[in-house]
Amino acid sequence: MDNRSDNRADIRDFLASRRARITPEQAGLPSSGRRRVPGLRREEVAVLAGVSTDWYTRLEKGHINGVSEDVLEAVARALQLDDDERTYLFDLARAAQPPSRTPRRRKAVDIPARVQWLLDSVTLSAAFVTNGRLDIMATNALARALFAPVFNSATVDDRGRPNFARYYFLDPGSRDFVDDWERAAALTAALLRAEAGRCPNDKGLRELVGELSTLSGEFRTLWAAHDVRIHHGGVKRFRHPDAGPLELTYQPLDLPLSAREAHALTIYTAEPGSPDEERLRLLASWTAEPTAHGRD
Repeated sequence: MDNRSDNRADIRDFLASRRARITPEQAGLPSSGRRRVPGLRREEVAVLAGVSTDWYTRLEKGHINGVSEDVLEAVARALQLDDDERTYLFDLARAAQPPSRTPRRRKAVDIPARVQWLLDSVTLSAAFVTNGRLDIMATNALARALFAPVFNSATVDDRGRPNFARYYFLDPGSRDFVDDWERAAALTAALLRAEAGRCPNDKGLRELVGELSTLSGEFRTLWAAHDVRIHHGGVKRFRHPDAGPLELTYQPLDLPLSAREAHALTIYTAEPGSPDEERLRLLASWTAEPTAHGRD
């Protein structure tokens, strides 16, 4: 199956799912009689976007190649897409364009020494780098200690590299480590969905999604929802096996290491003066003393 066919299916399912969640009342349209479909009808979206019903129907079937940005903006407004969803729609449209040349296989990017130096200089916060597939590419010592259950999981690859998606969906222990597993799992699936929109030809990503879809019913359900997240951050709570309960604030930052692969630098830190900061400092002190508490 060619990648553009896969892309058309993603366009179709995404637009249909966004249309289904909006009621006529939310769109400012009159509602009368029994409706056979949830949310808006195609002709109602067409009216809101200022295009013909036939044209919108063709778009929702995945024929997005050649559609202007103005029309995509109008559809995004009609469907009340948020910023991340709008970006995803434009990524899908961009991926549907005929390639000017045969796409090259995506190669893993080595983390430059300067980035590792930056991570190592951060001592009181957990800092790490991930790629778009949510592989953990590099960490400082505190991040390695904070995410010890992820690094020690049987879901790491042959090179010992952890992946957050595999951990959340394939390791039962993740439900004990993360306080709000459902929210973390939903965010993880949404991040992968956004990456699939950016890079539909990424073989590694397709294999990861296939693996998770085969082995995890929770992932299949979340993936089918077509929810997307790109910009995120906030608070996450952990039940760490050594440090105990931790409530940490986190913020990912774009890290431009490659034109062909997205990377993010994420920092987890605790509120100053809080018990969580004390527990995080204790965990940091253990990483600075390799022989303490039985650590090697």
